[in-house]
Amino acid sequence: MSRTRTRIKICGITRVEDGLAAVRLGADAVGLVFYAPSPRAVTPAQARAIVDALPPFVTTVGLFVNAEAAEVREVLAAVPLQLLQFHGDETPQFCSGFDRPFLKALRVRAGVDLLQCAEDFRQARGLLLDAFVEGLRGGTGATFDWSLIPRQLPLPVVLSGGLEPGNIEAAVRAVRPWAVDVSSGVESAKGIKDAVKIEQFINGVRNADV
Repeated sequence: MSRTRTRIKICGITRVEDGLAAVRLGADAVGLVFYAPSPRAVTPAQARAIVDALPPFVTTVGLFVNAEAAEVREVLAAVPLQLLQFHGDETPQFCSGFDRPFLKALRVRAGVDLLQCAEDFRQARGLLLDAFVEGLRGGTGATFDWSLIPRQLPLPVVLSGGLEPGNIEAAVRAVRPWAVDVSSGVESAKGIKDAVKIEQFINGVRNADV
């Protein structure tokens, strides 16, 4: 019995050449960070240049953290994003307000009720599950206890948090997520992707899918 292919998103793309490398190596989606404190943040102009260079059938994802609605709309007016990803304390109503499908990112630790979160954000296309690190909103390089993920979550799971070529096979086999999301785990420096690491990561996902 064949398994559904695990989708792959490479997040924190800051350069055209990194976006093209990710897609050439097999990524399904690229993530663009619109959060100024992040070392992977891009301006709308930088993001537009990356998106304009991509071939067809690649999902472009915009990441926001507690942004004002006006800021999100300003980015959407400049960059043709297909999916939004919210990593802050946004409400379901806020996330649904931009005429785009969205993912809600949750920082997982003991005591977080993921089933209730899935109910609250039932309009989301999926839940992106990341590690909880005090004061940080993603890109931490930290993993979390995958056994905290309920098997019966009613929304697709996008697994994130500390994924890299050395642990991705185990992660996919343990969780069987719809998709995986990697940023710092395939970098040579913050915001600079390493094509060899991307290839190793994607090969690991494919091996786990067999």
